Amino acid sequence: MKLSELSTILNATLHGNDAEFSNVTIDSRSIKSGDCFFAIKGEFFDGHDFIADIAKKNAAVAIIDRDISTIIPTIHVKNTRAALMDLARYYRDSVHIPVVAITGSCGKTTTRALLENILKQAGSVLASQKSFNNDIGLPLTLLQLKPDHDFAVLEVGTNHPGEIVALTEIAKPTVAVITMVAAVHVEGFGSVDNIAKEKGDIYATLETTGIAVINADDSFAAYWKKLNGNHRVVTFGQNNTADVMATDIEIMPNGCTQFNLTINNGGQKHLSNSTEARAVACAQTEMIHLPLLGQHNITNALAAAAVAFSLEIPIDLIKVGLETVTSEYGRLNIKKGLKGATIIDDSYNANPASVKAAIDLLTRRSDHAILVLGDMKELGEHAQEMHTTIGLYARDAGVKQLLCYGVQTALTANAFGKNALHFDSQEKLIEALKLSLSNQVTVLVKGSNSMKMKNVVNAIVE
Repeated sequence: MKLSELSTILNATLHGNDAEFSNVTIDSRSIKSGDCFFAIKGEFFDGHDFIADIAKKNAAVAIIDRDISTIIPTIHVKNTRAALMDLARYYRDSVHIPVVAITGSCGKTTTRALLENILKQAGSVLASQKSFNNDIGLPLTLLQLKPDHDFAVLEVGTNHPGEIVALTEIAKPTVAVITMVAAVHVEGFGSVDNIAKEKGDIYATLETTGIAVINADDSFAAYWKKLNGNHRVVTFGQNNTADVMATDIEIMPNGCTQFNLTINNGGQKHLSNSTEARAVACAQTEMIHLPLLGQHNITNALAAAAVAFSLEIPIDLIKVGLETVTSEYGRLNIKKGLKGATIIDDSYNANPASVKAAIDLLTRRSDHAILVLGDMKELGEHAQEMHTTIGLYARDAGVKQLLCYGVQTALTANAFGKNALHFDSQEKLIEALKLSLSNQVTVLVKGSNSMKMKNVVNAIVE
């Protein structure tokens, strides 16, 4: 694209000579000659402070929203974050492939990874990296689309009302799915009902031919179905009848699961008139050996399978995709710890629902279970109650020892009672934890991302 064309799209003026660019970035460290740099102001850094650096690397242009003196061309916009979204919106309109949008209180990233791996069995896939699911990450992902991509899989996150609509207006998904709803980011919404409404907005920009994928086991399933009266609806579930189901679930000693994946009406679009053909096509079943820890990941696997089914991916490719996936960074990764201990790294994030699921996995896997927990953030007025509840849940589930770090987890430790310790520093927690390590012990480390519980993991792995 030419810079003059970009300035027209952004409704701004180009200052400097016209040229072409082929890549967009917000990271001055990764700039290459000819790149377009958006100067984004973030929580810790302001991209405008690095214009001199990108000029030395021969960037094609800097998109700025304050006056900067530089030798490279600039395009001055009102707001660089908004401008990035505008460019992604424009670019999305030129793409004519299936675009999947995934949201939910838990499981977005794992469902994205599962679906990405399934779709890779059928074609080339662009997918969100890490947890690029906000007003910066989603546009940057879309701007990586290339002509040889067959599918795009996007995470859509939210922590305040209206965010999902803003993002889906850019993404314009052809298929949208909500993994589940729980009390996550409740501080920004006030109630779980409001969270469900916000998540339901992911269906708002579906065209008439769009497909809504709905968790039949979620208490808001009926509400979401009402939102999709004009769309094809594909459901998934374990406890309620659905188009895509898991039955005969078995939890393996290592914490992984196996189950029968049944897809109903799998060949509906290709049926002949014969009764025999309809009977064969009405249901397809495959045994799935899911290599991810925890029974809760079955829900994520079903969500991914339901989306793949809606895109007419054969069940044998769905099976391959589910069975060859690898776990995402900081999400139930098994590591070898000091003194032969087993470490389960689930440090990327935490909320009440995911913590309970992790506790269930931990106590099934080991009779010598140690839980290390950091604060769960963005729970608002429910924070004290939910941290207390987790302490009781961990005690009743059979956790042998609880080590806590943070302000709110003092309540968790108090509710747990005997064999619970609370620390005001990670260093003290790590020192105490090392004394408890042995080859009989399994330690699970979890906490909201801002608590940096990854530091604990790094201190106790071999």
